[in-house]
Amino acid sequence: MNQLKDKVQAIQSSGAKPQILVIGDLMVDHYIIGGATRLSPEAPVPIVNVKKETYTLGGAGNVVQNLVSLGAGVSVAGVIGDDAAATQVFDILANEGVQTLSIIKDSSRPTTVKTRVLAGSHQLVRVDREVTDTVSAAIEDELIDKIARYIEQADMVILSDYNKGLFSPSLTQRVIIEATKYGKKVVIDPKGLNYEKYKGAFIIKPNRKELAEAAKVEKINSIESLQEASKVIFGQTGSEYIVVTLSEEGMVILSELTYKSLPVKATEVFDVTGAGDTVLATMAYFIASGLSVEEACELANHAAAIVIRHVGSATTTIDEIIKDMERS
Repeated sequence: MNQLKDKVQAIQSSGAKPQILVIGDLMVDHYIIGGATRLSPEAPVPIVNVKKETYTLGGAGNVVQNLVSLGAGVSVAGVIGDDAAATQVFDILANEGVQTLSIIKDSSRPTTVKTRVLAGSHQLVRVDREVTDTVSAAIEDELIDKIARYIEQADMVILSDYNKGLFSPSLTQRVIIEATKYGKKVVIDPKGLNYEKYKGAFIIKPNRKELAEAAKVEKINSIESLQEASKVIFGQTGSEYIVVTLSEEGMVILSELTYKSLPVKATEVFDVTGAGDTVLATMAYFIASGLSVEEACELANHAAAIVIRHVGSATTTIDEIIKDMERS
């Protein structure tokens, strides 16, 4: 552990900023927060007296913010609407110092916005504004054209798939082939049932439920069932690693020949929201910084332990990761 901590401190003191390209489904998380002390006379629902509203990046944007927090140089690509929420996406990314020239506005679809209404800490309702149809061939061509030079410049490429219509099999394969051409590793947070579109990825990072559904197995409740399900995905994708996140149980790193379990580092678990994005970002950051997959996953496990102690999506820093390593 001390040896790994020394490596992390060396990366930090070097001042190097790995360049990471995030391609993904960008969205806005909108929170309406207030108090509720009475029911509406119109229907048996609480009346929320609004105290504040907040807007943050969701989806792939949460991966971006985790990378920025760790100290990476980040460029982001994706498709959003041509609306007020799109302006918010650009404003937030500009404030984070993120390169946004590969984000395309598509007036035929809205920017995905998830509005959550909370009374105190209780979520009463979520309202989604989105279109999940596959992006058009013209938009796909434009996006591939824009990202080619960023792939060439990147140390690592992340695909953050939230199943909102961006990652058609065609676009996904074109991105992976382009990255492979330049010798760039692709790390993927998958969604949906078609993992064949991720063929050629370096790492695929599903959670337990996603892996079970994609591999068409009933339940994953042992390391043997985890290996069996992973074998199906290795056959479909030829990926070098599958990293399965197991919520409060930690994660498992699998290759075709071996596996390693990393139990969770957290002593308290408040909220696992966004922890998968933190794991993805931390893995990619440290692999891009020259560490092994196993070392990067160990650090991602510490990062996840930090963020699940908070309520809602959170990010962490290298300083916090080092402190967490010293505590364990």
